[in-house]
Formats: sequence, C-alpha cells, structure tokens
Amino acid sequence: MKDLQEILAIARAIGWGAADILQSYYHGTATDPNLDVQYKQNEPVTVADVAVSQYILQKLQAALGNEDFAYISEETYKSKIDTDTDSAPDWVWIIDPLDGTRDFIDKTGDYAVHIALVKAHRPVLAVVAVPEKAKLYYATQGGGTFVETRNGAVPLKLLFSNNTKQIEDLTLVVSRSHRNQRLDYLLQNLPLRHQKAVGSVGCKIATILEQQADIYISLSGKSAPKDWDMAAPELILTEAGGQFTHFNGNPLQYNTGDINQWGGLLASNSQHHHILCQEAAKILEQLANAAN
Repeated sequence: MKDLQEILAIARAIGWGAADILQSYYHGTATDPNLDVQYKQNEPVTVADVAVSQYILQKLQAALGNEDFAYISEETYKSKIDTDTDSAPDWVWIIDPLDGTRDFIDKTGDYAVHIALVKAHRPVLAVVAVPEKAKLYYATQGGGTFVETRNGAVPLKLLFSNNTKQIEDLTLVVSRSHRNQRLDYLLQNLPLRHQKAVGSVGCKIATILEQQADIYISLSGKSAPKDWDMAAPELILTEAGGQFTHFNGNPLQYNTGDINQWGGLLASNSQHHHILCQEAAKILEQLANAAN
C-alpha cells in the first residue's frame, strides 16, 4: 500500500476536482446544469451529488484499488461493499460528495466535499474542500492541519492569547435547517450569547478553524448525522488543536456497522470544551426530567 502522504496527495487532487465539478453545477456552467432535485428520506439529492460521488469513487479506486480499501459514500452506502463489514478491509474511505445539499440548492455558498480515510474506527486522513471559498483543508493523524488554496498550502493551528473568552462571549455556529425542539431548547439555555448560521458541517468546522466561531453542537433526534458528515471535519479540527467529542467526552467512532452518529456531539476550538459538554448534558437531563 502507498504511504499516507502519497494517499493524501491523491485525495487532495480529487478534492479539488470534485470542487470544480460542484462549481460547474452551482454556477450553471455544466454541460447540463439542471440539478433534477429528488428526495431520499426527506433529504434532497441532486445530479451534482451523484456526479461527484461517481467521480470521487472512480478516481480513488483507479489510484488505490479495492484490495486494501473499502468505500462508503453517501450516495452508494447501501451497496454490498459498504454493509459487509466482516469482510471489509481495515482501511475505509468515508465520503460525502456534497455536504450541504440544501444550501447548494438555495445558493448560500455553504457546501463542501468531505473525504476521510478511517482505520480502526477513527479518521487518519481528511480532506474538506469548500468550493465557494476556493479552499481545501486537509489533515493526517499526528501530522497537523493545513489549508490549501490554488497558490499553495500553509499550516493551520488554533492559537489563543492568555485572555481566553468568557463562555458567554463564545460564538455558536448553527444550522439553517436540521433543527428540532430538543436542540432549540439546548441552544436557548446554554450561556452563549452569539450565534452564526452556516450550512454544511464542513463549512461550520471551517468557520471555527478560521476563528469566526467557537462552538458547533449536533444533537440527534428522530434521525442523526451520518459518518460522512463528521469524519473529515472532525480530523481537520482536532489536528488543528480543537476538540470534537460526545457530550460525555468519548471520541466519535466510524465504520461500526451503524452509519448514524447518535447522541450529543460538541466541536470546539478547545475553549471551555469540557465545561460546555457537561452543561449541555445537564440541560438535556433537566428537559427529560421535566417531560416525565
């Protein structure tokens, strides 16, 4: 198998290629720019999602093959290779070809490409491309996070002065959609005064990396975010010095046979992470007690 840096170079090139395809649909320059929006389990799917999924899978498989790697993409995860975890290789690509499809359709600019390589249920390599920002974030386990433009890449590290913000001064990045009553109750009762609406998990985490926000919270309801929503954004945040955990502090696990990421998840630039996790869990417990 190729070494991780060779694989990273392949994934970065594919990330840029995927970004170019998405932009051609987004800006109407594709050969057939009709998005043909359909709905799968109440979530929109466009021809851009499918085209980019096919592109990423074809490019990865052509470069790396199927012997050492399995592949899970949002658009193909029900296929046999994705569900047969007993015989699947230890290394698994987890891909979201278009994270933020609603924002893509609504033309907010908040959409991203997620490509993660997972080993032993944890991400070891990640690429998050944000086409409308012309940026690609990438990380390897223990190798740090970088942000790349068409002109080159620079390391990205979350740095804080000695005067860290008070909890109430932190900015929470929230979804425009994907809200439920429990999440709204939690956000209303946390001691955070500032909110910033951003689509796509990848774009939300990029907002934290760019120090335009501090906290992101995900809370499953009837449904939950999926492996491909979280795997790549998690690694680019944690390798830059942030944290991304369940409310109880446990790390996220991927390729477990259940693609759903249930429960409460909190991503942060590390400021007050543990305290906010405890506070979130306490607020939800109070809500549950009140309901009973």
